[in-house]
Amino acid sequence: MSTAHSSATATARTAAPAPKPASLRGRRSVLRHLFVLPALVYMALFFGYPLVRNVLMSFQHYTPKTYFTGEAPFNGLDNWRAVFSDELFAHSLWHTAVFTIGSLAGQFTLGLALAVFFSRRFRLSGTIRAVLLLPWLVPMVVSAVVWRRILDQDHGILNSALQALGLTDSGVPWLSSPGVALLSAILVNIWIGIPFNMVILYGGLQEIPRELYEAASLDGADPWRTFRSITLPLLRPVITVVLVLGFMSTVKILDLILALTSGGPADSTQTLGTVTYQLSFLQLDFGQGAVVGNVLILISAVFAVLYLRANRADFGTGK
Repeated sequence: MSTAHSSATATARTAAPAPKPASLRGRRSVLRHLFVLPALVYMALFFGYPLVRNVLMSFQHYTPKTYFTGEAPFNGLDNWRAVFSDELFAHSLWHTAVFTIGSLAGQFTLGLALAVFFSRRFRLSGTIRAVLLLPWLVPMVVSAVVWRRILDQDHGILNSALQALGLTDSGVPWLSSPGVALLSAILVNIWIGIPFNMVILYGGLQEIPRELYEAASLDGADPWRTFRSITLPLLRPVITVVLVLGFMSTVKILDLILALTSGGPADSTQTLGTVTYQLSFLQLDFGQGAVVGNVLILISAVFAVLYLRANRADFGTGK
């Protein structure tokens, strides 16, 4: 018995993998760091350095003359006080929140509805999906210019159609009324963003096993119960990605509003992006422009942290 036990122990020791030499582990660690190094260098050059320069600029009296003299004296919190005491900044912050939330809600709701609709395959569904992608493929400035003509109060096709249907006697001031202009910008941005939401959500729907829907049907679940109990929970990771990407692209939007309303009328469509542009490139006050830019960066960073924490919580609970 002892002989058999000894031979079994010897066999187990022989089969156990030998520990790797320290030199081999060290080389592999160095190789792993070398593979990461290009990404770190890229982030430092194209993200880290501009971010640090922008933060420093917000504490300096930075003018066009600085490019010739190199003098940008430190002025403490003067730029921050000037920006935060300006009513335009408070209005632009509110407009940014309304524009972002309204755009994301409209894009996601309609994009999800279209994704669910096209998940039921039918004839010409691929062709229709391809046509619906056009707003996303066209440059945003081109889309804004086209919509500016469509929404023109006097000669726009939308007001002409409304008048022909007897829905209004005079044209609706879509872009010339402070109370309507921001809503018009939101609607145009929803139209542009629907295809992106539809494509990503449609891809997520294709990954849900069909057997789950068949089992729900056999259990007598109606379509709404099936959507709420199966589709939404399994689609949650894709929904999170869509909302995060949509938020990042919407909160800093500039070209759409500049081409559509230029921030007017009466600053009713000014956002943090347009205020940054006006301060930096129209008023040439780069210090105050950097302050608003830093606020945008901070908002995006907070949202990104919340997103990462939510993902970590989901991963920890196994969802």
